[in-house]
Amino acid sequence: MPRTRKDEAPLLVDAPMLQGRYVELDDWTVSFETFPTDADAAEAFRGLPDDRCQCPHWGLVLSGRLVMRYRDRVETYRPGDAYYAPPGHVPVVAAGTETVEFSPTAALRRTADVVASNLAGAAAAAEGGAR
Repeated sequence: MPRTRKDEAPLLVDAPMLQGRYVELDDWTVSFETFPTDADAAEAFRGLPDDRCQCPHWGLVLSGRLVMRYRDRVETYRPGDAYYAPPGHVPVVAAGTETVEFSPTAALRRTADVVASNLAGAAAAAEGGAR
């Protein structure tokens, strides 16, 4: 049976607002994410339909606060809350938030490609503005 643990998962994202460890288990990706600072992910999802995450996630909040903004509602999760986030959300997190999420790998990859491009563009713009 496939399995993983946070301490075995490779650190694939190490940015000021997110440390992410990800492991693929069959057709699912397990994400261990830590957010050292407050973060609103709205800009990261620009270019996706409705400028929102299109991947469903099932997760558990270990610490902090996770808010999912939808077009028609806002849902807030706190430590110990298990959640389902259907496509069409924008996450907002408080500093110190830690989550474990389970996502279908194919949908996560499509979303992650757009997010990575947006984050690279933002970093390049910030670097250019610092000169």
